[in-house]
Amino acid sequence: MNNLCVAHRGFSGKAPENTLAAFRMAMELPYVTWMEIDVQLTRDGVPVVIHDYSLDRTTNGHGKVKDMDWSQMRRLDAGGWKNRSFRGERIPSLEEVLELSKERMRLNIELKNAGNLYPGIEKTVTQLLASKGMSKDVVLTSFDTGTLQRCQEADPAVRRGLIFDSRWGDPAGRVRELGCSFLSIAFSRLTPGLARFMSARGVGLMAWTVNKAKEMRRLADMHSDIMICTNRPDIWGDTFLGV
Repeated sequence: MNNLCVAHRGFSGKAPENTLAAFRMAMELPYVTWMEIDVQLTRDGVPVVIHDYSLDRTTNGHGKVKDMDWSQMRRLDAGGWKNRSFRGERIPSLEEVLELSKERMRLNIELKNAGNLYPGIEKTVTQLLASKGMSKDVVLTSFDTGTLQRCQEADPAVRRGLIFDSRWGDPAGRVRELGCSFLSIAFSRLTPGLARFMSARGVGLMAWTVNKAKEMRRLADMHSDIMICTNRPDIWGDTFLGV
């Protein structure tokens, strides 16, 4: 099966997204080879794994990620909102996730840095990857082109990818202009022509977020190189492996 399974924020269909519980659950499935995670910085510069700029939806805290120190953030409950059985799950640091996944899983790390909200995040993350010996095991992705350019400056050895979700524009052209080797695209924006074009040029391609078997099959029929990013890796397994 060429259409690799990417667990979106871990096994986020069943566990609280972007928590160690969600990552461990995804890693229990042998066919999950990639996970997609989101990274921001605390006020004191610690890379943490959380999607929203606000703490309100996925924790019992309030306010902005950027306004809270790591010592405060690590005490928040990031699991109870999903299910009472996950009470006590914490927001993980990127370092914790790297240690968990090293030599077991590759990571698509989205840097949440719209408008350079987190100055220096690119250098902080690339240095951490290098210190763990994982610079070759990840792709750094972002909607923000400035962030991608600064990633290149921080460490040219780390693979970079553009995230694209627009009815208009030229994703292939933007990937080329940025010198990226990866395109992360909303599955509804992906066409057979674009998939063939990117694959022929050696650009990795990931479609998100795909939770229905019908859409997974459609993407697989479109091109074998399309990575399928899903909240429900179990549905991927049922669809393609019958497990």
